[in-house]
Amino acid sequence: MNMISLTNITKSFHVGKASHFVAVNDVSLDIAPAKVTILKGPSGSGKTTLMTLIGCMARPTSGRIVLSGMRAAWMTSEDPSGVEITSLPERFLNDIRRRTFGFVFQQFNLLKGISVLENVMLPAYPTGEDHHVFAARAGELLEQFSIARHAKSPVEWLSGGELQRVAIARALINDPAVIIADEPTAHLDTALSREFMTIVGTLKQAGRTILIASHDPIVYDSPLADRVVEMRDGVITSSGPKL
Repeated sequence: MNMISLTNITKSFHVGKASHFVAVNDVSLDIAPAKVTILKGPSGSGKTTLMTLIGCMARPTSGRIVLSGMRAAWMTSEDPSGVEITSLPERFLNDIRRRTFGFVFQQFNLLKGISVLENVMLPAYPTGEDHHVFAARAGELLEQFSIARHAKSPVEWLSGGELQRVAIARALINDPAVIIADEPTAHLDTALSREFMTIVGTLKQAGRTILIASHDPIVYDSPLADRVVEMRDGVITSSGPKL
């Protein structure tokens, strides 16, 4: 099971310049496996930056991130002490990012002009897996989320709720252990936001670790949330388990 451990993580921008800005400031946090952890806070609190660091999409200015319970393609065996992902070369980070994490972005980041099925398959191409295998898996995911009828449709034809389900299917195409979602309900109405949390419940039951950044009470007040970590001005102000 994947445990993510952050120790004294800081992320600064424009270091040495007048515009120097610290987005994440000396954050230490353990993210438990197979649980739903919510990063709660207003815009500019640092929660999105912190998730990009955890998901190997950026490197911290200082500090360590260790991911345990994993075996990447370039490893001969699983390291019981975990892998410090902050010091890995970029090519290794790419492999971990593709195989360990699935991302659901606030704006969905689906590509217009290509079909729903093609959008779902995109993250699988760099893995080198046989096309027929991941195409079949993409079709199964579309069935699971009740959007298989749109498989050949351009994504721009879909509604907001359908786009959300396509984005989740895409996040799952490489069977990741960890799902990272950034403000996933920001552009959804109440009913669709609750539908998203229902899907989160299904993913949790399947044993996936889920990390969500949100300032939506439908998300952070959900009974599915195991822990709510509050952030403001780049630091953690509260990180206890959800009562």
